[in-house]
Amino acid sequence: MMNTHVCTAFLLLVLLVVLERLAELLVAARNTAWSRARGGTEYGRGHYPAMVALHTALLAGCVVEPWAAGRPFVPVLGWTMLAVTVLAQALRWWCIGTLGPRWNTRVVVVPELSLVTSGPYRWLRHPNYLAVVLEGFALPLVHTAWVTALGFTALNLALLTVRIRCEEAALADVTRHAAQPADAVR
Repeated sequence: MMNTHVCTAFLLLVLLVVLERLAELLVAARNTAWSRARGGTEYGRGHYPAMVALHTALLAGCVVEPWAAGRPFVPVLGWTMLAVTVLAQALRWWCIGTLGPRWNTRVVVVPELSLVTSGPYRWLRHPNYLAVVLEGFALPLVHTAWVTALGFTALNLALLTVRIRCEEAALADVTRHAAQPADAVR
């Protein structure tokens, strides 16, 4: 039997993450306009719908699995995974703050801007994706939704392989064009 207070608290947590995602989309829309106004080019449009669907499925799975499968709240697991989820959110917003208007949910690269090497980018090339991996695994486990955690993690790793290759290719493309003489780039 599931504890109603724990279920309500977990649903509230998932709702807060949904609101956070909506805030991200607002920031991303503003940043996309900023980037395009400066000649930014979007890469990898093809995988974006799959990413949206996967992240939506994560949030749905967090709500459905504990209820449908009667998953219990296991305090030592739940509290630990809540801490990981909060740390993942902190890392994500550190990335967003560090990149400023360059941060996006899409791959949009503005020519002639150098790579950011401050904040978490001092230590990791793609720290935002570490936040995604941590959150995608930890959030469902707050309420022992282990099928959702494992399913999202496996599919997300496949998607991140595509996404990171796309970002690296986009950055290499912009860097290659920036290194050419102005009259060679037409």
